[in-house]
Amino acid sequence: MTDRALAVVRAGALTTVQDQGRPGHAHLGVPRSGALDAPAAALVNRLVGNPPEAALLETTLNGCALRPRSTVIVAVGGAPCPVTVDGRPAAWGAPVRVPAGSLLSVGTAVSGVRSYVGVSGGVAVEPVLGSRSTDLLSGLGPPPLTDGMVLPLGTPMAPHARVDVVPQPRPPAELVLRVTLGPRDDWFTTAAIRTLTTHPYRVSSASNRIGLRTEGPALERARPGELPSEGMVLGAIQVPPDGRPVVFLADHPTTGGYPVIAVVRPDDLSATAQAVPGTPVRFVQVGTRTR
Repeated sequence: MTDRALAVVRAGALTTVQDQGRPGHAHLGVPRSGALDAPAAALVNRLVGNPPEAALLETTLNGCALRPRSTVIVAVGGAPCPVTVDGRPAAWGAPVRVPAGSLLSVGTAVSGVRSYVGVSGGVAVEPVLGSRSTDLLSGLGPPPLTDGMVLPLGTPMAPHARVDVVPQPRPPAELVLRVTLGPRDDWFTTAAIRTLTTHPYRVSSASNRIGLRTEGPALERARPGELPSEGMVLGAIQVPPDGRPVVFLADHPTTGGYPVIAVVRPDDLSATAQAVPGTPVRFVQVGTRTR
């Protein structure tokens, strides 16, 4: 076994290939996609000597198991989880040498939701519109991993990092999202705006890569009817008919007809990737209106 490839032994609940995404194609109806926890993905790539744009694996909750066909350097970051090589404990958050034919097991997240598996050389599936990311909404990019799938790997480009401990932020005990009101906040009552920005919500178990759904008080409309479809941006807080806010994430639709009451600051979005169902959510108003 000398070829540069990874065999998927256990795909897990949802494991996808992700990189920095494919921005700039919203006019074609293509969302950005890419790793939800971008800082964690970037750190994992640095640990194995990959450039920032290299593709890696994003797991959801219960990890995955992989068997490389040649010796590779691997790092696991994001949500803390147990890591083993051929059943022996291995480091999390640090480079690990995995010999050809050995079984790398990435276990269930101890806290958080999404772990990232970086492999020296990066996952070298065919790019689509300049990205190797799996887009769950449009279906672009490689499909989610399945048992028995084989993923090609690129050629390592740099020595991997030599570290003992790498600081990584803990998954949030409370998700604090700074928001700017608009562009459709005038579709809601003054009381609804006050509720959004003062009342705690919780992360719903229905959340996914498309959007973080919330549980909490419904937001009351100031006017009836629906909007014509209009453009949607990353971080938009759309309010569907049930009145519960939905924060659009990486695989969000590029258009929508429900009103957007506010938009989350981009720097706050990476924490949503690790917010488990039931995590408290606070929307904090900052800045000026978006319209």
